This record gives sequence, C-alpha cells and structure tokens, in this order.
Amino acid sequence: MNAQLDPAFRRERLLYLLLTVVCLALLGGALYFQYVLHEDPCPLCILARYALVLIAIFGLVGAVSRNWAGIKVARVLAALSAIGGMAASAYLIYVQANPMVSCGYDVVEGFVDALPTSRLLPQVFQVQGMCQTMYPPILGLTLPMWSLAAFVVIFLSLALHRPRRAISLR
Repeated sequence: MNAQLDPAFRRERLLYLLLTVVCLALLGGALYFQYVLHEDPCPLCILARYALVLIAIFGLVGAVSRNWAGIKVARVLAALSAIGGMAASAYLIYVQANPMVSCGYDVVEGFVDALPTSRLLPQVFQVQGMCQTMYPPILGLTLPMWSLAAFVVIFLSLALHRPRRAISLR
C-alpha cells in the first residue's frame, strides 16, 4: 500500500504536527514568562529553548515526511533533542538547589550568546538572567521543574509510541 494513502501513516504525520504545535506553544509560554512576567532567561533556559525548537523542527520533518523512514529519523532526532532539554532542565534544577555551584558568571553564557541565533533573534535566544535566580513557583513547582516534566513527557511519548502500520493482505 502506498504510504501516502495509508490511514496509519496520515495519523502518524498528524501526531508529529501536534508535537510541533505543542513545542511552539511551550516556546510561546517561555516568551510570555520573559516579556510579560519579566522572568529573564538564563543560559540553561536558552538551551532548553533550543531543544524545543529542534523538537518542533523534527516534528515538522515528521509531519511532511513522505515515507516511514523519514518519520523514524524524525522520531530519533526529536527524542535526542528531548534528552538535551531534559539535561539542561535537570542541571538548572541542580544549580538552583545548590547556588554555590555557579559563581555569578554562568560558564555556558559565553557559548550560548556566541551562537548565530543569539544575534539573529536576540529577543528569543539571548541570555538575560542568571541560573541561580529563583522565580515564584507555579503550582508548587519551579519553571525548570515544569520544563523537565515537559521534556520527559515528550521523550516518553516518542520512545514508547509505536506506529500502527496497515496490515497488507498480500
């Protein structure tokens, strides 16, 4: 059966489109916290944003893919990006729990601000805050904890989801 006509393939592509929309919504939420609530992003927050952008891009690749191999590649790359997001979020939780770990200047800041996207879209990707800065929790969890939870859900949904291909009766 042609992959384009397979209902399972179309459903799979819609799931990747949904993944893209969710990641863009999370990125929009990060911008809301930055510009409306004035919670400046630290270097690790920016790395988490990069992970969200990468997952959204790979989700879009999966959504426009014309075959199952493209979807499989998109899944692996999105899952790896989610692992990167989990690492950035987990380390930020650690730094905030142990403020002596970082000494005023975040080591990652120079690297993050040197990336080309920091100059192309400074409103989104430029470091403006410190990793030790604690903002008020939301429903008892800090923003990095929510971020870690989102990346874990994204990773698990990619890792545990098995696409249902149509059964050929040939």
